[in-house]
Amino acid sequence: MTTDGTTAILILGAAILDYLVGDPPQWLHPVQVMGWIINHYCRLIWASNLGKAGEKIAGIVLVIVLIGSTIASVIILIIFTQIRHRNLALILQMILLASCFAGRSLHRAAMEVLAPLNSGDLPQARQILSQYVGRDTAHLDRAEILRAVLETVSENATDGVMAPLFYALLGGFLGQSPAVWALGYKAVSTLDSMVGYRTPPYTHLGWASARLDDVLTWLPCRLVVMTIGFLSGKPRYVWRICSRDAPFDPSPNSGWSECCYAAALGVQLGGVNTYRGVVKIKPKLGESHREITPTVIKQALHLTRWCFLIWLGLGLLLLGILPG
Repeated sequence: MTTDGTTAILILGAAILDYLVGDPPQWLHPVQVMGWIINHYCRLIWASNLGKAGEKIAGIVLVIVLIGSTIASVIILIIFTQIRHRNLALILQMILLASCFAGRSLHRAAMEVLAPLNSGDLPQARQILSQYVGRDTAHLDRAEILRAVLETVSENATDGVMAPLFYALLGGFLGQSPAVWALGYKAVSTLDSMVGYRTPPYTHLGWASARLDDVLTWLPCRLVVMTIGFLSGKPRYVWRICSRDAPFDPSPNSGWSECCYAAALGVQLGGVNTYRGVVKIKPKLGESHREITPTVIKQALHLTRWCFLIWLGLGLLLLGILPG
């Protein structure tokens, strides 16, 4: 899909597009299409009353269908545009790949919540926060809103920003389209975020999505922990705190992602959350050397940006060094 000479340009161009433009709300995003497919498929399966075994099989089929259709659609689009013009295909891949990098979107979401919070408008901050998190936000105080924002920023730094870059670079190293690889991962991540729950009605239908996301995100997540540790200037401490606290989180990846930021910033995440009226206690991650403030959240976003730039720079360097 791409040649050695264009792969680096494609990935760099996509990174610049995400930084400058992000995901315009008025544009149709690939994740929206994925979400439409997932929603309609789930409704069909639940209406069929397949039982535990049937829903598990249906969950496997959902994974195959969504990933397969996503990859096939992207490849067909690339081939079609290549027939028209080679540069048009490069621009298409650049736009598609940029849609996988959620750096600007993550920053914008955090700032949207912090703006009313800084002016003392808690109801508005809660309302905006509810658009980005699954927990109940109606009664959160200022400290809990700040914790929710930081947990969202630190968790999504891995699966929303760094892991797509990891798979884009991996596709480039293998001489294939970075956009295809990144969107393939994005399909898995979207499946996990929509159906990868241990609670009904997703318990059986979403198990395959959750397990596959756990596997594909494992390595990028550990690399994020090491990079954030390096950027913090205390890599051994960050790794030690993550090794101590993160295994208590039900997820093999989100706990590590959140914990590395908590350790690097000297704050503590986790605690009591409420989801649709049900109270859940998340394990404490990190040590509370200071309070979570808007400044801390901005520092977390700064760490993510530098992490992205380091991976991008090293990846482009390797793409230039390794033989095609």
